[in-house]
Amino acid sequence: MANEEFSNIDSNEGEENVDTEMDVVEDNSNEEEDAEDSDGESTVSSRVHLPHGENYPDGKLECDNSAYICYYAVKTGSPCLSFDIIPDGLGDNRADLFPMSMTLVGGTEVKNISSNNLLIMKLSNMQKNKTEKSDSEESDSDEESDSDDEAEDKPDLEVASIRHMGCINRIKVTNLGDEPFAASWSELGKVHIWNLSRPLSAVNNRRVMTTYMKNNETVEPTFTFSGHQMEGFAMGWSHLTPGVLATGDCKSNIHFWKPFPGGSWHVDQRPYTGHTDSVEDIAWSPNESNVMASCSVDKSIRIWDMRAAPNKACMLTKLNAHDSDVNVISWNKSDPFILSGGDDGKLRVWDLRQFPGSGAICTFKYHTAPITSVEWHPTDHSVFAASGSDDLLTQWDLAVERDESEREASQQARDLPAQLLFIHQGQKEVKELHWHPQMPGVLISTAQTGLNVFRTISI
Repeated sequence: MANEEFSNIDSNEGEENVDTEMDVVEDNSNEEEDAEDSDGESTVSSRVHLPHGENYPDGKLECDNSAYICYYAVKTGSPCLSFDIIPDGLGDNRADLFPMSMTLVGGTEVKNISSNNLLIMKLSNMQKNKTEKSDSEESDSDEESDSDDEAEDKPDLEVASIRHMGCINRIKVTNLGDEPFAASWSELGKVHIWNLSRPLSAVNNRRVMTTYMKNNETVEPTFTFSGHQMEGFAMGWSHLTPGVLATGDCKSNIHFWKPFPGGSWHVDQRPYTGHTDSVEDIAWSPNESNVMASCSVDKSIRIWDMRAAPNKACMLTKLNAHDSDVNVISWNKSDPFILSGGDDGKLRVWDLRQFPGSGAICTFKYHTAPITSVEWHPTDHSVFAASGSDDLLTQWDLAVERDESEREASQQARDLPAQLLFIHQGQKEVKELHWHPQMPGVLISTAQTGLNVFRTISI
């Protein structure tokens, strides 16, 4: 996959672990096989690569740029394996996305515990993928204007960092009033709350950024909870009650947070108990402020009423929801569905009206390794995305049914689930994905090799 480097911006001089750069994937739409026609001239053919198929076992794969409306790669230097999207004031459900702008916060994973950072990243001036020009359009008279257009189309990346002790297992963002806050799970067993206002101002204002970098500024946590007895990964802010948070650890305990005025929180020291192994993910109900779901290594999915006492709050339990660890869950905003992904590589959809008595209403087994992230589309209730340790990111639509009249499709294509819309590749060890809540169809994913920002022609 050929990339053109567009910018290389250091967020802090002398800290090599926060060097960043941003690439755009060029149009390499043909996966080439050389052949000779009857005149002895070389011809080029393209074929579709299916990850689990046997085509191109030794061939070089290239990105088909025509399958993407836009596609950018962001390199964060050190692995940034968890991130979240900071909401902006540019509007929801934007009809005109381009030039595209967004702000993310990510957490690094560096062995030296004192060298980790939260990265506040503003990505801007991202354009649609360019289509190939015809021969008549590529005249010499257009070369100068093309060069000017390319300079104007160059994407921008601004980064401000916050020093963080220990690797960041998970990071989640919320707004309290007009201020953005992030919660971070540290590998050291602590959960920190951060006010992101200052670094957010820096990435949006060149003068503030100059001061921020010149003074080697950082931000101290506004609140830290050390009551978990070991590290964890599960974390979720309530969608309906600002500042309410739940965190789960590897010792099966969940703690419930309530905000206090002045940037503080009260954390119930009594853990919410029910799981018998590590709590892996937490998802709040989008419709009921006191209801929450969790999943665990113990193979279960549990529904909680947080108004009850911690030892009685678990209201519903689905045991053996997967064949092994349940890693991730997502709660549909429109329908009473929960999506789950497990170590068994399966994706399952659960109807809460039948939960936990009946089985999943659908199960998909296309990924060949543990599922690492799942998320429903923020506005299209039947669409979701998933990623796995098989280096694949997939997009799905439950509303699609197989057209039995399509007899010309290859056997491999017929073997694909009808609901599978798109397969995105190119990243190694994909860990987390999120739909941008304000930009329909835009997906961001992070992996060992950096972040991808893209929108496919399918969604």
